[in-house]
Amino acid sequence: MSQTVTQPVEIEFSDLDTRLGDQAIVNDREALSQQVQPPSTPILSKRRSAAIITTIASVNFLNTLGSGLLTVALPRIARDLQLPHELLLWPAAIYGLTCGCTLLISGAVADVLGRRLILITGSFLYAAFTLGCGLCSTYEQLIAFRGFQGIAISLCLPSGIGVISNAFRPGQRRNIAFATLGGGSPLGYAVGLVLGGLFAESIGWRYGFHLGTICNFTFAVVAIWSLPADQEWGNSNLLERLKVEIDWVGAGIASSSLAMMFYVFAVLTASTSEIKYTPNIIILSIAIALLPAFVFWRNLAFTCICIAVFLTWASFNAFGYFASLFFQESQGLSPIQTSIRFLPTVVCGFLVNVITGLLVRSVSANVLVISSTLVTSVAYVLMAIIKVEWMYWYAAFVAIALSPVCSDVLYTTGMLIITSSFPKETQSLAGGVFNTISQIGNAVGLAAGGVVASSVTASKGGQNSKTGVLEGYHATFWTCFGAAVLVAVVSMVGLRKAGKVGLKVD
Repeated sequence: MSQTVTQPVEIEFSDLDTRLGDQAIVNDREALSQQVQPPSTPILSKRRSAAIITTIASVNFLNTLGSGLLTVALPRIARDLQLPHELLLWPAAIYGLTCGCTLLISGAVADVLGRRLILITGSFLYAAFTLGCGLCSTYEQLIAFRGFQGIAISLCLPSGIGVISNAFRPGQRRNIAFATLGGGSPLGYAVGLVLGGLFAESIGWRYGFHLGTICNFTFAVVAIWSLPADQEWGNSNLLERLKVEIDWVGAGIASSSLAMMFYVFAVLTASTSEIKYTPNIIILSIAIALLPAFVFWRNLAFTCICIAVFLTWASFNAFGYFASLFFQESQGLSPIQTSIRFLPTVVCGFLVNVITGLLVRSVSANVLVISSTLVTSVAYVLMAIIKVEWMYWYAAFVAIALSPVCSDVLYTTGMLIITSSFPKETQSLAGGVFNTISQIGNAVGLAAGGVVASSVTASKGGQNSKTGVLEGYHATFWTCFGAAVLVAVVSMVGLRKAGKVGLKVD
């Protein structure tokens, strides 16, 4: 049986009391306190806690499932749908574009309308658009449905974080919850890799999306039962709160700047020469000018975590896609053989998240982030020097196994720091900030990796030169290594005073 601990919010009226000394002020104080008092955090049973955590973790699982499917099956999808080479990365890039530029608005709306409502709505929409990906007959349709998927998942990600933050008080249970959420991402990605390779080699890649649709719909139905009801905030009018509490102008500017920036990055993945065109220069300039410096509004630890998340997700996303291309294009492996080679990420990702959830309140944040970054940097170096004739166990196995260490540690650590920087009533917005930064990193990493690889390949003989293509991949992996080193430096400087996070607050 849940126990509710009442923690009333105290509102200071000392200045008004001193000036007016009127009994009416006391009455106003009581009325306003009833309207704005946030709901208290109940103490949940272990069974209910497990149900909530599992449901929210499934959102992260499904978020990366489609990415895993695309990573391995993309060459086969490109042949079946006649996807042009210059648009090869667009099915992945458009997902990050639409998701990244709607996350902040989605998080803010979820805080007002209710996290459970927005998450369940997004889950059913995501299931519908996943089905669309499996039924598409042209590459234009695939790109469009992937874009709609990004919008749908943007409703789910910040809402899920808001549910976790408000269901669990700071302490071990919340730490485990965020660690489990972090574990859902590599698990979903790995399952997507396996399914993508298996279906692409047998009954067809479309069945991966069909299976994903069934999983999405199932989890959405389960969420109706498992998630706690949206808590009431007194007699406040929802439409009035939507109008007053959300900075629509600021959110619109932020979303527009991100959309323009993502578009230019996606265009650059096709060819670096596209940056020379005047429209692209203008769009990028406007995007940079409008981009709000929201990562700098809190404190040093908050800012550094944002930078670390951006760089880590950029390098990890680029590493996954170009490692898959190396296995298939350079070593000539089939999709199923490629997917099997990514399986170590499942085991390593699971273990890292469990260990992080247990250690996060005992070890300083900077020690966790720096050590995990150094471990992951080994993976980037190994893939940067790998040769086509090398056996999988020489270098690729270790690289694939170590690649998710930093992102998994940083997910739990970063989420605890970022959510602690926001008040309880805007935890979905906090989740929107975290996921926006990671999606920006995904888009920039994919674009930067594509630009580096294509530039080096072009200088070494073009796409017809196997040596040139390999050197392009190597250059991308070295770029990932440089990003990892920068994460370590930023963490060393910015998180040295952050101390331990995830401590229990009584």
